[in-house]
Amino acid sequence: MDTAARVGFLLMGGMFAYEGLAHLLDLKALTAFLAERDFPAPRLLVPVGSAVQITAGLALAFGIARPYAAWALIIFTIVASLMLLNFWRYSGPERNSLRSGFIVNIAVIGGLLTAAGAG
Repeated sequence: MDTAARVGFLLMGGMFAYEGLAHLLDLKALTAFLAERDFPAPRLLVPVGSAVQITAGLALAFGIARPYAAWALIIFTIVASLMLLNFWRYSGPERNSLRSGFIVNIAVIGGLLTAAGAG
């Protein structure tokens, strides 16, 4: 594997692990945010999602069961995007902001699919 791919996996996996840790460190606020938006079981959802991000992110970054880690992050990103970036329910600037985040996540899923195929 070339250096560019190794750095790419490190950056992509590291980003997920970092965000998962950030979510755990801000558990109370994020749980309250999800509760306000009527998410089911936010006290369970945040730590489980964070654990997936951290574990699969580190596995992706360091090449441990990389295809499985990539698929776990693909599923996580799809679910999170559909739940949090549901731009179709909004209008105006909020819709545009959410849609931009959704589109970025589609690109992330593309990178994760590449990672899943790279093994």
